[in-house]
Formats: sequence, structure tokens, C-alpha cells
Amino acid sequence: MTTTVHRFRNLPAHGVGAALALALVACGGGGNPLGNPSVVENPPPETSGQKLSFAYFQKCINPIFLAQLQININGVISTNTCAASGCHDTVSGTGGAFRVVPGAQPVDLADAGNTPESIRETDMYKNFYSSAGEVFLSSPTQSRLIAKPMLLNVLHGGGLIFEDAEDPNVKLIQYWITHPMPQGQDEFSTASDTMFTPADPETGECNVE
Repeated sequence: MTTTVHRFRNLPAHGVGAALALALVACGGGGNPLGNPSVVENPPPETSGQKLSFAYFQKCINPIFLAQLQININGVISTNTCAASGCHDTVSGTGGAFRVVPGAQPVDLADAGNTPESIRETDMYKNFYSSAGEVFLSSPTQSRLIAKPMLLNVLHGGGLIFEDAEDPNVKLIQYWITHPMPQGQDEFSTASDTMFTPADPETGECNVE
């Protein structure tokens, strides 16, 4: 398998600088975010077809996008949320394809009236779907949900959010990515119950290991 490498050396310097400056101002900063490398390696393509857990996302991952997180851009420290205007807000965000509906309401998964079809129409599911699009099951650390906020060989206009893999939020995201639903089962599979302690999405705590 060949890994694709994108190089930006042929782009006009003023064009790259302007694009970075615009993205950083939108998310609360300016300048090159910690001098990221200009060579980005793509993770291998997905082959499993497995689904990520909606229940774990709703309880354990979506709150990360709404939390006030520390941002480090060239040593300048501030706080903001991923769902902020100018970042990944679905209406006014400038943060690429990853979008968050800040006011998405939790879905009662114990309510039999909430069918898979109806859940897929909710704002929470929009957040889930957008987040899943930033994930590579075959390469968790290269998933953009982790690689971008950690500046792992990829540019992130919002700067450094997670210092290292020991960040509690990184552990939650990694656990979500590395515990997909069994082959052939959808994102609402009750197999996700084991991702909580006790094994109940309503009352359990989010597992990270």
C-alpha cells in the first residue's frame, strides 16, 4: 500500500500565508500555528465498514466540542470551544468540513419512539455524522479529530488544543475510534453498552480503556 503525500511547495507563499492568517484570526489567533511541517501523510483507506457508536458519541464525545478548551497559538494562550463561531460552528464556522451544531439536544435512546430513522434527522446525529467523517478506524492517531488539535503533522488554524495523548479528551476520542460496533451492526447497536461502566449509556461513566 502506498501512502499519499501532499506537498505545498508549488503554492505561492503569499497565498498560503493569507489562507493561514484568515483561518487563525477566525479561531482566535494569528501566524503559523507552531510551525507545522508542510508535508502531510494520509492514513490508509478504510476497509472494515464498521460503524462508530452513537451512544458513546452523544454522551462522551459531543461535550468535548462544547467545552471551553485551552488554545496555544505560538505560545499565546486563550480559551474557546470547537463549536464557536469562526471555528466549527455549523452556521458561521470556517473550520473546513467538520461542523458542530452547538445547540444539539441529546436523544433519549431508551425511548422506543426514537427510531434509527428519526434519530438520523436530529442535530445530534448531524454532529455524530460530521465527526465520524474525521475518523480513520485503521489509524486512530491520524484521524483528524486527534491529529489536528494535537498538530500531528497537519495544520490546524485553531492551534494546539491537546498537549499530548494523555489529555483526557484525547483518551475519550481514541476509545471511541478503537471500539467500533461489530461488523454488520449499525451505530445504534447495544454492543456499545460495554463502553460504559456500569454497562448502561444512561447511567454509566465513559470508559477510556
